Amino acid sequence: MVMGFVGVVLLTVAVLPLAALAAWALARRRTWRSSLAEVGIVYGTAPWIWMIMTPGDRAGAVAGRVSLVPLRDLLAVLAAGPLTVTVQVVGNLLVFAALGLLAPLRFAALASVPRILALAAGCSVLVEVAQYVLRLDRVSSVDDVLLNAAGAGLAACASRRWWRVPERALS
Repeated sequence: MVMGFVGVVLLTVAVLPLAALAAWALARRRTWRSSLAEVGIVYGTAPWIWMIMTPGDRAGAVAGRVSLVPLRDLLAVLAAGPLTVTVQVVGNLLVFAALGLLAPLRFAALASVPRILALAAGCSVLVEVAQYVLRLDRVSSVDDVLLNAAGAGLAACASRRWWRVPERALS
């Protein structure tokens, strides 16, 4: 059964108590900060990955499509109308936003916007390659990689005030 946007959102909301339980269970063994960050990264990223990896109507029957010219797809989306722009652009910005927001809080080595951008871009490239290889009837686009990384970078900037200060900076 192929589940659309509404189905993914409803299932994500339904699983929220399980995510809270997982954070509580993890916090019994480590800090709340680490536990919430880990669960938040998974909980905030998995539904988006699930949605973009959902096969299209002609999955397996058509060859994968690739768009490697930066901003070509984005300009086409802008011409499609405001609803399409909102769904496509905002949706792509949100794919790795939880990763960008919470990874620096959990992993001190990732507490830098360039590192988060690199991590999100790498993860996004993996998703786009998987879409192509699995023949999911989706376009693997460099614009998706750019927007996914930008969303993670913006979220990282939003959480920057809560990042841990490196110990060497305190001395």
